[in-house]
Amino acid sequence: MPIRLHPVQQFTSPGEVTPAMRRKLPVCWAEVTNAGGAAGFPFPPIDETHAAPAVDGILATLAPATHGLLTATTDGELVGWLTIRRDTFELIAHWGTLHHVQTRPAVRGRGFGASLVHEARRVARDEMGLTQLRLAARGGAGLEDFYGRLGWREVGRWPRALRLAADDYRDEVLMLLDPL
Repeated sequence: MPIRLHPVQQFTSPGEVTPAMRRKLPVCWAEVTNAGGAAGFPFPPIDETHAAPAVDGILATLAPATHGLLTATTDGELVGWLTIRRDTFELIAHWGTLHHVQTRPAVRGRGFGASLVHEARRVARDEMGLTQLRLAARGGAGLEDFYGRLGWREVGRWPRALRLAADDYRDEVLMLLDPL
């Protein structure tokens, strides 16, 4: 069954992000985290007051050539987002990294995450001039299969790299999308 793609909006400077979107991002992040999502806060529960400073830090560094924010909305509601970053150091300036890939639990399986990742690929290739994308995913959450369906491949693992609780260690799965 083909993946249904949804419109995605891109932000490449802090001034492009409206106050309304700025308020929605940490709410989404808290919801995803509290549902067990691996989007940057390992120890739930959190609320938007925990996520807001991290969102502010992300928004402050948005720049067309090095750091973008992609959002997916439906009916005016934010349902997912991610960031794409590149380092300008010459040896690695040809690749970028996806961070904070997340969709709200209530809309998973409807193609919003795939739309975000497909648009990140297009932006990386066509607007940022990148040749490959990388990401690190939490093992044990089925993310390898999700990314695999979108053309990514696993290129390595750090066994037990992530400690979520005293008795819960997870691999960090290194994924690559190349060529773009």
